[in-house]
Amino acid sequence: MTDTKIVLPEKGRSKQEVLEAMKTFGDNDPNYKEGKTWSLVYYLGEAYSQFLNDASQMYASSNGLNPMAFQSLKRFETEVVRMTADLLNGDQDVVGIMTSGGTESCLLAVKTYRDMARKKGIKKPEMILPESAHVAWEKGAEYFNVKAIHVPLDKGYRMDVDKVKKAISRRTVMILGSAPGYPHGVVDPIEELGAIAHKKNIPLHVDACVGGYLLPFVEQLGYPIPKFDFRVQGVTSISADTHKYGYSAKGASTILYRNMDILEHQMFVFTEWPGGIFASPGLLGTRPGGNIAAAWAAMQAMGKNGYLENAKKIMDTTRQLIQGIESIEGLEVVGKPDMSLVGYRSTSKKIGIYAIGDQMEKRGWHIDRQQKPECLHAMVTPLHQEVMAQYLCDLKESLEYVRANPKLSLQGGAATYGMVSKVPFRKMVKKNVLNMMREMYGPAGKVVDFGESNDKQNGFIEKIARLFLRFKSER
Repeated sequence: MTDTKIVLPEKGRSKQEVLEAMKTFGDNDPNYKEGKTWSLVYYLGEAYSQFLNDASQMYASSNGLNPMAFQSLKRFETEVVRMTADLLNGDQDVVGIMTSGGTESCLLAVKTYRDMARKKGIKKPEMILPESAHVAWEKGAEYFNVKAIHVPLDKGYRMDVDKVKKAISRRTVMILGSAPGYPHGVVDPIEELGAIAHKKNIPLHVDACVGGYLLPFVEQLGYPIPKFDFRVQGVTSISADTHKYGYSAKGASTILYRNMDILEHQMFVFTEWPGGIFASPGLLGTRPGGNIAAAWAAMQAMGKNGYLENAKKIMDTTRQLIQGIESIEGLEVVGKPDMSLVGYRSTSKKIGIYAIGDQMEKRGWHIDRQQKPECLHAMVTPLHQEVMAQYLCDLKESLEYVRANPKLSLQGGAATYGMVSKVPFRKMVKKNVLNMMREMYGPAGKVVDFGESNDKQNGFIEKIARLFLRFKSER
């Protein structure tokens, strides 16, 4: 971004010129088409991407705001919900809607259960979350004024059931379990949580945004997947993203409820607007028709056989990744992942895992870093089968380079990342992050330099905050 004033051009440019200019904008984006990216994208090749584009383009100008007007979109949505309900072992009473993504699905669950609790007279609602819960639930807590009660994980990085029992109070409006949790790829003990929720008459939501369209097929392949869906008594709702392992276009998710008596609390109706009576099932008013249509198209084109084939490819590649990591002296996998999300860390204090991440990025890989514990993160897609051998080779070489140069763990980005989870002054970090968000979304739309600070007095804290922004956890 330059200091040049940006204004609408006096004369429109040719469409071809515009498209050519747009291509250059992506020069510094992650190289996902060659499998170098391990999050954010679920790419299945150009032919499949073009198919999604064609399906989306067919309904690009349509609007899901009024299902009585665009009956095509309502049919797509209904059938996506019904197919998903069947996949997650729901009966004919299961209902739901499509949303703009996992974050909206999570927010809606918080809103729904808060409003259900209001009818019971609960004025200061609380919800119980595992410490590994996706950050979208923290956003939901803040947006809808529901206090988040955090429950620690057990030694297997799953939600500690005994601690859940102790956390329940008269103000508890919902319990959350993940299938799987994003950081470690493990499924929380949903059956045990369901038993508690059913006994206490408390709603239980399963966040299957990542796993909803993969775990059922992984289970069919014979992997020991814990029950997490509507088979579990006590589960009242599930969220699952079609734009993840459902291989749909970005901007599509689902949220399903066990029955309409629950879903009706999600809906918004206003009768006194001069424009007429307004009703909406989710957060959005206008709902892009292209994303809804592309989700339907993806599920129809894939079919059970397509999803199963991709699941096998993913799990074979995940096993190769896990075995490869564990064969490298100095590395270990965090927990025992149930599917394709893998965190791994250093077993030696002399070998900084973030320094290894730095070296991997120098070799062209887009690396995600996590904290608590400090580790690197990989989310496997079908495309990674083609690059796994090279990834493991580069990983081993990166570790050996760091082992031979231990000072790398105390320098640059590795050292700063290492401080992230240990910095005590979190409010100051938050303040600096907000300042940088102001820069990025201010009039100039600045691109933040994550490595440099112009503030000498507060440079260290600002640098910590800049690196905080690079912790990526898609939703």
